[in-house]
Amino acid sequence: MRGLRKRNIAKREMSEINVVPFVDIMLVLLVTFMVTAPMLSMGIDVNLPRVKSKSVDISEEKLVLTINESREIFLNKNKMQLGELNFKLEAIFASRIDREVFLRADRSVPYGFVVQVMSEIRKAGVDRLGLITEPPEGMR
Repeated sequence: MRGLRKRNIAKREMSEINVVPFVDIMLVLLVTFMVTAPMLSMGIDVNLPRVKSKSVDISEEKLVLTINESREIFLNKNKMQLGELNFKLEAIFASRIDREVFLRADRSVPYGFVVQVMSEIRKAGVDRLGLITEPPEGMR
């Protein structure tokens, strides 16, 4: 009977998983990644040129580009054609610091036309383009 007990004890000990080697490997990997990670993010030191910039003019009005349901384009309240939009925006941004435009488009205007207008805005060198929408019915 003693021999049978020894066999059962041996089977129980073998059925448990020893996680110590797994933990050892994970700690070695952690240390390896901690040592090598800073080496990957090192870059080249560069002295960037300093330039004088224009002072910020707080009185600059925001540019709002509106597309109505007839596909007419208005820059603030001035009507213009799609072909002249790029040149007008470039002229405006030549003397401005902030290069942002807010776009309002009627919901009946086809998506493709709005994307075409957005493309012209980006070609003019606009850094930030915001889309103006109405809040949902319950949020007003």
